Amino acid sequence: MRFILARHGNTFGPGDTPVWVGAREDLPLTDTGEAQSRRIGEALRDAAIVPARIVCGPLKRTHHGAQIAASACGFKGPVEIDERLKEIDYGLWGGRSDAEIAAEWGEAAIHDWRERSIVPEGAGWTPEPAIIAANARGVCEAIIAEAAPDDTVLVISSNGILRYFHALIAGPSAAPEDAKVKTGHWGIARHEGGTFTLECWNTLPEADALRRVS
Repeated sequence: MRFILARHGNTFGPGDTPVWVGAREDLPLTDTGEAQSRRIGEALRDAAIVPARIVCGPLKRTHHGAQIAASACGFKGPVEIDERLKEIDYGLWGGRSDAEIAAEWGEAAIHDWRERSIVPEGAGWTPEPAIIAANARGVCEAIIAEAAPDDTVLVISSNGILRYFHALIAGPSAAPEDAKVKTGHWGIARHEGGTFTLECWNTLPEADALRRVS
């Protein structure tokens, strides 16, 4: 079967100051974010693929984005919400800009998370990394258990959570700096015989990428 793991679209416009958006910052998609979500569905449509299931996190940005993608690709079933796909609660970093965080924790702490997936100490992030990793595995196992060999399942979540899916799918030798996912980007993985194969990660949705993973 094939997994498509996508990040929701933009939640900040050109004039906005980006802040850290976690589980408590339930921001809606911007117009650009909606267009990014539509592109996910259109890539599926152009590849003549209708997912067997679409599963997303409960926040507005993921749920609304999943609904837009579903409409664009012709998916007629219910969009499923899985609480395990809810973004990390960034604790004391939530709702704050990089400049504000760097002033208190230092720029190295921001770099360590973005490039090495190291959770900052004392910032109150939840859940614990081991729980998020277990949740990612649980989501995948539940989907695989019900999937037919030729199924495609679209999963839409957030950057923090998708890092743990990357670690699960790409394996222990994967470089942590490769785990990031930009808004509106996706990864594609194949699961066969109990083994994952990562086909691409953090790429713009394109029908050709899906055709290559047939």
